Amino acid sequence: MSHNSFGHLFRVTTWGESHGPAIGCIVDGCPPRIPLSEADIQPWLDRRRPGQSKFTTQRQEPDAVRILSGVFQGQTTGTPIALTIDNMDQRSKDYGEIAERFRPGHADLTYELKYGISDWRGGGRSSARETASRVAAGAVARLVLGAGVRIRGALVQIGARAIDRARWDWDQVDANQFFCPDPAAAASWEEYLGEVRKAGSSVGAVIEVVAEGVPPGLGAPIYGKLDADLAAAFMGINAVKGVEIGAGFAAAALSGEENADQMRMRDGEVVFGSNQAGGILGGISTGQPVVARFAVKPTSSILTPRQGVNRSGQEVDVSTRGRHDPCVGIRAVPVGEAMMACVLADHLLRQRAQNPDAPERARLPRN
Repeated sequence: MSHNSFGHLFRVTTWGESHGPAIGCIVDGCPPRIPLSEADIQPWLDRRRPGQSKFTTQRQEPDAVRILSGVFQGQTTGTPIALTIDNMDQRSKDYGEIAERFRPGHADLTYELKYGISDWRGGGRSSARETASRVAAGAVARLVLGAGVRIRGALVQIGARAIDRARWDWDQVDANQFFCPDPAAAASWEEYLGEVRKAGSSVGAVIEVVAEGVPPGLGAPIYGKLDADLAAAFMGINAVKGVEIGAGFAAAALSGEENADQMRMRDGEVVFGSNQAGGILGGISTGQPVVARFAVKPTSSILTPRQGVNRSGQEVDVSTRGRHDPCVGIRAVPVGEAMMACVLADHLLRQRAQNPDAPERARLPRN
């Protein structure tokens, strides 16, 4: 009942704390004979790595991954894959002043109430540092899914400032420091977030993740819904406070005519006129792109004093110093991609196990 694992057939267990010697994960259920090396994982970790711009924490971590098991002669063996990432730049002294204080917006208090002990060094297990392990697991999941499935994420809103979707350009995502598909929005965010950072404050963000090439049939009715598992996966990311699939909350303002994704046949395949459902109907993938968004709250570690309490039950003011992201949502983009990959890989293996002859495209059986 430790709840450090997720997934069923493709199962990931993460371990480690922010200021411990290392973090890592165990990936169990990966099929055998898939080519895998550290070079297949490292580029995804590099996208999430801290200290790459002035708008992320300046903690300098190489995030170099090592494969300890589950790979022989360059291929997966079907046994558990152990991945480890050393922590190289811990500065626990930055948290000395708050060791006896519970920071507002953080999990310090709830960990203390649940376990009777909490690691005050950077939040311990609740730190976003743990997400590096998920990104490593996501790299393995992408290989399970194969080249036909493409997963991409983008930052679509910082604070109250959203992108203009008419300017969406996937090529721009890796061309700026915000993973932003709108170059004009990225330029305005730079000035805006610079002001937020100088003020010692923070803002939230919205991330959108799109998976293309997802075959139909992934997911199961009622208790194994693909969108339910995606929602759980995204909500499990640090600081996430909301998730939506497809039109999401905006669907409440649509008419039935607007919300229904109309269907036609083309070259023997079902095609849709829109994708309000986000590629999932009845908890099962339709073959359309799977589209999800999640909202990340503002970073709770800020310089502005906030009211809190200490371990003795006294009322205190808390100001968090150290190296923190003015918008933690920026580095959540690769994490969201990884969680999408892990969930899809798990459901793909489930589908193959239960229904190995299922069509790989949205084709109806011929009479």
